[in-house]
Amino acid sequence: MNAIPKSDIPNRGKHYRYFKRHAAKLSPNTEWLCQMLSSWSVGLGALPDALGLEPVAFARMQKSFFHAPDINAVAPSGRRADFSRMLEREDLIRYLLARAAYPEREETRWIASILVAGCLGEDHLWQDLGLWSRQELSGLIAYNFPLIAAANQRDMKWKKFLYKQLCETEGVYVCRAPSCDVCVDYPRCFGSEE
Repeated sequence: MNAIPKSDIPNRGKHYRYFKRHAAKLSPNTEWLCQMLSSWSVGLGALPDALGLEPVAFARMQKSFFHAPDINAVAPSGRRADFSRMLEREDLIRYLLARAAYPEREETRWIASILVAGCLGEDHLWQDLGLWSRQELSGLIAYNFPLIAAANQRDMKWKKFLYKQLCETEGVYVCRAPSCDVCVDYPRCFGSEE
């Protein structure tokens, strides 16, 4: 796992304070977007340009949540969205939206798309999103997708859980074990994320 370099934490904090100062308090998503944008602004996490949103959606999200000068849509990390290796992108977004607390809200679609973009990263989902802890990610999922949060009763790592649920929805069962307890991948799915 890539730990956040201590030298980047003060810069992230500076950006966080900026976004908080200019944020509209529309919903709890404001806090999580502030965290993601502040990490993204200093090149942390795995989110690509426009946080993985389409340019029009990124502009609308910015206008709705932040009363600030335009936020550059280009990822300071240089990461570009390569959804060509994520053929299940739309399926995963549909899976999330079908279990959303507020499916009629545009912000729910943005959060779902950002979550899916984070799944392209190679660390834990909370790190790839630029959130500050796994608890923040769990809060984001519980608020936006409570049915998914309730289904993760055993506290499986979120990225693995989302894919496992999507596969089961599609009738694809990757693990040959009859339950997670006896699967050889158990430590990778349920182990520590620190």
